[in-house]
Amino acid sequence: MSLDVFSAHRNEQEVRLDATRTAVIVVDMINEFCKPGGKMVLPGYETLVGPQLAIIEAARASNTPVIWIHDAHRPGMRHEREWAKRTPHCLENTWAVEIIEDLGARPDEIHVTKRRYSAFFQTDLDLVLKDMKIDQLVVFGVVTNICVRSTVHDAFFNGYEVVVPADACAATGQREQESSLYDIGTHFGVVSDSKAVVAALSGGATIANQIAA
Repeated sequence: MSLDVFSAHRNEQEVRLDATRTAVIVVDMINEFCKPGGKMVLPGYETLVGPQLAIIEAARASNTPVIWIHDAHRPGMRHEREWAKRTPHCLENTWAVEIIEDLGARPDEIHVTKRRYSAFFQTDLDLVLKDMKIDQLVVFGVVTNICVRSTVHDAFFNGYEVVVPADACAATGQREQESSLYDIGTHFGVVSDSKAVVAALSGGATIANQIAA
């Protein structure tokens, strides 16, 4: 995709991940959005599992923290903000908000509950990352144009260096996928793929932005 005139005014950026400064953020890979019986299932989640597992396994091998993000909402709210725009979903303490079994999330890894699209908005994620001396993030999951994008925006605003592997994310459609990754790559971080992220976590390889100049 060629850049528009406005977005072309950017600084070229490459990232060299340091496992001691990096965390992997897995956004909303939960039953509600992926599995039959979920209220808002995104078709084709299965294609994400392989790339995501490759990154997760590389992270664990390099002692890079894996942080699981769960969208979860309390019943009985008078004006639940997400439900104002979306079908009621992700009731807390139910099957819906559990990470899909395919990814093998561990109870001793960090799990963060969010009430809004961004994993940073009024959660303790930023505090956790600062306590771990993390300033580089690999962010992926569903969906690219809503919760992943919102999380990436807030990560950038909070001073983190962000990498998004495109093949580990899915949007509500191809147009939304391309547009969101384009904006992330030109304004908020580096867009790459799972192989590049695995190489970077495993051996310190440099990750180049795949959004073309």
